[in-house]
Amino acid sequence: MMEKLEKFLMPVANVLSKNKVLSAIRDGFLITVPITIVGSIFLLISNFPIAGYEEFMAGIFGAGWDGYLGRVTAISFDCVALLGVLSIGYCYSREKGLENRIAGAVVALVSFLIITPQYSMVEAEGLSEAIKVSGFKFTFLGTAGMFLAMITAIVAVEIFSWAMKKNLVIKLPDGVPPAVMESFAALIPAGITMIVFFLLGIVFSFTSFEYAHYFIYQVLQAPLVGLGRLGGFEVIYQFLSTLFWFFGINGPAVTNTIFAPIHKVLTVENYEAAKAGFEMTNIFTSGFSDFFCNFGGGGSTLALVIMMAFFAKSSRLKTLGKLSLPAGIFGINEPIIFGLPIVLNPLMAIPFILTPVANTILGYIATVTHIMPITNGAQLPWTTPIVFSGWLVTGSFMGSVVQLVMLAMDFAIYYPFFRMLDSKYLSEESETKNQTDELDDLSFDDLSLD
Repeated sequence: MMEKLEKFLMPVANVLSKNKVLSAIRDGFLITVPITIVGSIFLLISNFPIAGYEEFMAGIFGAGWDGYLGRVTAISFDCVALLGVLSIGYCYSREKGLENRIAGAVVALVSFLIITPQYSMVEAEGLSEAIKVSGFKFTFLGTAGMFLAMITAIVAVEIFSWAMKKNLVIKLPDGVPPAVMESFAALIPAGITMIVFFLLGIVFSFTSFEYAHYFIYQVLQAPLVGLGRLGGFEVIYQFLSTLFWFFGINGPAVTNTIFAPIHKVLTVENYEAAKAGFEMTNIFTSGFSDFFCNFGGGGSTLALVIMMAFFAKSSRLKTLGKLSLPAGIFGINEPIIFGLPIVLNPLMAIPFILTPVANTILGYIATVTHIMPITNGAQLPWTTPIVFSGWLVTGSFMGSVVQLVMLAMDFAIYYPFFRMLDSKYLSEESETKNQTDELDDLSFDDLSLD
C-alpha cells in the first residue's frame, strides 16, 4: 500500500513543485507575506483584544487615533491583488529566464490596470441618479481581483517573454548605458503586451460582463472561494499536506499552489467585513489553517515532541525531544520528521496524518457552535507560538482555550504510538548495551603468543 501511494504521490509532487506557473504563484504570494503581516500588526494594535483598550488609547492619542493605523492596514489588505500581480509577475519572469524581471513585473501590473474599471458609479445625496467618478476602486484591487491578478500576471509575462525571445527589441549601439539599453529593449515587448490587454478589454466591453473582473469573479473565483467555505475544504488541504510530508515532500509547498489563493481571499474577506461593520463568515482562513490545525509543524507534532522530551524512557527519543522542543514551539519540526523519523515510518503514519484532520474538525465545531470567534483577518507569522496565536487571531481567550483542548487531544492520539515507538527504541538500546557489556568482559591477559 505504501509503495503504491509513493509511486502515485511522487510524480504528482514533482509536477506541482516544478511547474513554472504554480511555482510563480506560490512564490509570488510568499513575497506579499511580509506586507500582510505588517498590516496585520497595525490591525492588532488598533483592535487589541483587551477590554477598555480602545478607550485607553483614545485618552492618550485622542479620538480617531486608529484611523492613522488603518491606512497601513488598508493598503496591505485592500490592494492585495495589486501586490499579487506585481510579485507573481516578477516570479514568473524569473521562471521564464528573463534578465529584466522588473520590466516583466511592471508590464504585468500595467496590463492588470488596463483591464480594471477606471471609474465607478457613486450615489450622492440630493441627486436622483448616480454620478460617474474616475479612479480605481479598492474592490477591484483587493480580493475581488485576486484571481484575475494571478491570470493577468502569467499571461502578460508569457507574451512579454515571447516577444523578448523572438528578439522583437530595439537594439542600441554599444556604449549606451545598460539601463537605457534595457529600457528600449523592453519597449516593443511591453507595447505588444499592453495592446493585447487593451484589445481584451474592448472584447469584454461588448459582453454582458463588461469587464474581465466580473467574468473571472463569477466564473472562477466565486466558485473556488465557495468551495473554500465548505466544511471538507480544510480537511482535504490538511490531509494532502500531511500525506506529502509523510513521504518526505514539503506538503504546503505543493498544496499551497492551489489552496493558498483561496485562503488569502477568505482571510481578506473577513477583514473587509469587519471593517465595514458586518459579521465575519469565513471559517477556513489563513489564521485558522496556521494556528488551529497544526501545532509544532506538519502533522501537529508539538504534543509528540513534548512527550518525547519529558516522558520518553529511551535515550534516543528523550534526547531528540529535548533538542527539538524549542523549534517545535515555533512551528518547526523538520528534526522530528527526518530525525525520528516520521518519513515512511508505518508506525507513525496514522497519528501523523490523523491529528491535523482531527484538529480541523474540532476547530470547525468550536467555531460553528460559537465556542470561539471566527478568525479576524489578521495574518500573524506562522511561527507565533500556541496560546498567543489563538488569542490574537480570534481576539478572544477562547481561541487559546480551544488550542489547549486540541493539544490535549493530540496527546491522546499520539500517545499509544509514542509508547510503542519508545518501547521499540528502548529494547534496541538494551540490546546494544548488552553487546557492549559482553565485549567489556573480554580479557587478553591470558593470551600468549609463545
